[in-house]
Amino acid sequence: MNTYHKFAPNVFVAKCTEKHEKGETIVVTTKYGKENESIVFNLVAEKNGYFYYSIIRADGFNVQEWAKKKAEKYKTSAIKAEQKSNEFYKKSNDAVNGIVAGQPILVGHHSEKRHRRDLNKSWNAMWKSVEESKKAETYQGKADYWEQKQNVINLSMPESLEYYEFLLEKAKAKHEAIKSGKVERRHSYSLTYAKKEVNEIEKKLKLARQLWAD
Repeated sequence: MNTYHKFAPNVFVAKCTEKHEKGETIVVTTKYGKENESIVFNLVAEKNGYFYYSIIRADGFNVQEWAKKKAEKYKTSAIKAEQKSNEFYKKSNDAVNGIVAGQPILVGHHSEKRHRRDLNKSWNAMWKSVEESKKAETYQGKADYWEQKQNVINLSMPESLEYYEFLLEKAKAKHEAIKSGKVERRHSYSLTYAKKEVNEIEKKLKLARQLWAD
């Protein structure tokens, strides 16, 4: 049986008991027993009788699709919460529809009991309206967050190889520009930070090549 194994941050590879060929479609099972058809890329490790392969889902599902799914989920929740908020707002107004604005409770009058009851209904409905409105704002905030993630590229995707090559080129150019004086050093650590950025991208590119290069 082929299972998932965490290889690096954001990257899971297939842990296999048998060898496979690049481009082969295999079934990989999650720890919950769900099976996903996956396409084999590179052999990234061989240890204790197991073969570890970089893979992508055969159905194209990846971190971008996951972000899209999450964004849609929270958008739907935001819409539902806003609808509930509007419904409770209407109930709040309807509860006091027969009461003149600013009319005081006539203590001892036969209308007192009904007046208090209607006000309580109105306040309770308004409170629920506010709560649902807050939920809608929270859900929408989460939807916005996941929408921003829909274009993310990380090491779990073959596209990361070209992406980190591009970033490394930019980072090196920036480092050289600061080093040569073409770009002003904003503080004493500008050159250090620029070099650190180059080193970090180089590490990611090295992993990307191991995972996805031909």
